[in-house]
Amino acid sequence: MLRALLTALALLLLPPAGTAQEAGPDLQAVLQEHQAQIARPSRTKVGPAIEALLSSGLPGVQGFLEAWQDKGLYIRDEDGLFFRIERTGDTVTLLHPGTLEPVEEGADPATLSQIRPNGGVRRVIGEALVQFQLSDPDIDSRRAALDAISRNLDPAQLGPLRNSIADEEDPALRLRKERLANYLMARFGETPAERVTAIEALSTDLSVDGRAVLSQILSTDVVVAQAAPEGANLARVLEPGSDLPRAEAYALIAPEADAPPVLSPARIRTALEATVEGGVIAGLPIARLDTQEARAEAYDRLAAAGTLPPRASAQTIDETLAAYTIFEVYKEDNPAITEAARRTQGAVQTRVGLSQTADLALDAVSLASIYFLAAIGLAITFGVMGVINMAHGEFIMMGAYTGYVVQLFIPDYTLSLMVALPLAFAVTFGAGVAMERLVIRWLYDRPLETLLATFGVSIALQQLAKNIFGTQARPLTSPAWLDGTLAFNEVISISYIRVAIFVLALLFLGLLLFILKKTRLGLEVRAVTQNPRMAASMGINPDRIKMLTFGLGSGIAGIAGVAIGLYAKVTSEMGQDYIVQSFMTVVVGGVGNVWGTLAGATLIGVLQKGIEWFNPSNTLAAQTYMILFIILFIQVRPKGIIALKGRAAGD
Repeated sequence: MLRALLTALALLLLPPAGTAQEAGPDLQAVLQEHQAQIARPSRTKVGPAIEALLSSGLPGVQGFLEAWQDKGLYIRDEDGLFFRIERTGDTVTLLHPGTLEPVEEGADPATLSQIRPNGGVRRVIGEALVQFQLSDPDIDSRRAALDAISRNLDPAQLGPLRNSIADEEDPALRLRKERLANYLMARFGETPAERVTAIEALSTDLSVDGRAVLSQILSTDVVVAQAAPEGANLARVLEPGSDLPRAEAYALIAPEADAPPVLSPARIRTALEATVEGGVIAGLPIARLDTQEARAEAYDRLAAAGTLPPRASAQTIDETLAAYTIFEVYKEDNPAITEAARRTQGAVQTRVGLSQTADLALDAVSLASIYFLAAIGLAITFGVMGVINMAHGEFIMMGAYTGYVVQLFIPDYTLSLMVALPLAFAVTFGAGVAMERLVIRWLYDRPLETLLATFGVSIALQQLAKNIFGTQARPLTSPAWLDGTLAFNEVISISYIRVAIFVLALLFLGLLLFILKKTRLGLEVRAVTQNPRMAASMGINPDRIKMLTFGLGSGIAGIAGVAIGLYAKVTSEMGQDYIVQSFMTVVVGGVGNVWGTLAGATLIGVLQKGIEWFNPSNTLAAQTYMILFIILFIQVRPKGIIALKGRAAGD
């Protein structure tokens, strides 16, 4: 009743009809109560005005705050009323500051002054607007409101945030609102029991924001005293020499104990130079001050005489450190809350460590699947024919460029990918057969000549790709359903493209095992691999098998090129990024064995990711260490992880 009476009196004092009261005088009345803070706002003084607006419950508050934040608010000089404006030629139409209803037409702009809040005030206004945005029909506005809350956890946002959860339709935003409400409760809950419950709920939250809340609760101040502060929530006692260096500990204690500072040798020398008189300092000739001990003695003499301020000696430091203690004191006074936060933080750190290990293993498996796809074709050709094919990387490059060309003609990325995979196999299969017929077949049992010839072919293929496609990287775009990341929690995640490559690697593993174990071609390939002469005597044409095998290995490399090109750059040199790893995979796993290639790819993938984890800023060093490890591994097991059995093992 009293508030209604005051509002009525305020309305009677407003200008007559034709001005602001016709379009919502209640809001204008609230604004007039805080006119000075609104017209000349500052970040430290604008709080009461915003609080009064938010608590008024008037319909135009949100619009007014938005106009104020965007510098769209004006004050009329003659009576101090607030308006928004709409320009019409040389005049303006005065609008209600909240609802935008017309109040007066044909007003002179010269009678108005624009209100220009600074950046600090606009941030305060933005925080106030959050409670309106939390229930905004536009999901982007609600998402922006949650971003604003997460950047600055304010206890005033807890109530509006909780009230908006029940009506939230989007599951992801609802979960985020619940999390933010829990963060606010953990930091600013009304009772210790509520805070402890909210803190314990954070034990399953591995997000950076959740961990930051625990760190803020467990934040400490450093206190220097001769005895533990009475009633303080102690975190720990810092021991000089173990928890922190003695010099640092003394620097913390010295101001509290009014102890002299520790002077560096340079400061001692500078101070002594200022006291030189007739080539003598403190009664000592300058020539004798050629050691640090002599200069320290001269300084102490001058300090005793009062010429220089005293410095901390070793004895002074020992006595001061013995007399004082350095404490870390929680900023949070309640021990139950900090104890709950400490336990929760330990549980979260354990979960984060396990999740990081799992994420690293997932990355290693993903990398291993890439190396397997790149190397399996080489494993077949190298194992069957013993050919060191240095152009294998260029078959990967040809497959990637095939996918790029297909996308030029088929803009549907899903359809183009379905066409590119078999077409890349066909193109590189034909190229592999042509290379085997024209070059490789004349160089069997001559590994050095084969290496040099295939190296020359690789250079020629690279130059041909440059002439056709240029030196710029070409895009090989993945379908929309491969965009994004598969996230298991806030720490473990993997891109859908890598998941697809992993699935493709599994498919090829199954397909190759089927071909080698269940088909006549596979039987002949295994026969030629183990004993070419005996296979020939049984009616198998080794020359034909080698040609088909080389083509099969090259075709698989082409498919690998399409898969790799979906996330890597497609250039004429891209094959060189995988040729070394492919050979290492084949050699480490065991020549001519599909399971060996899989084992080699897994070992190299895990090893590379493990080394990168220890030194994440230097991938070149990781590859160097990996090569050194493989060299040592081959010395111990020269035939690889899974060696061939039978007569082929002795070749």
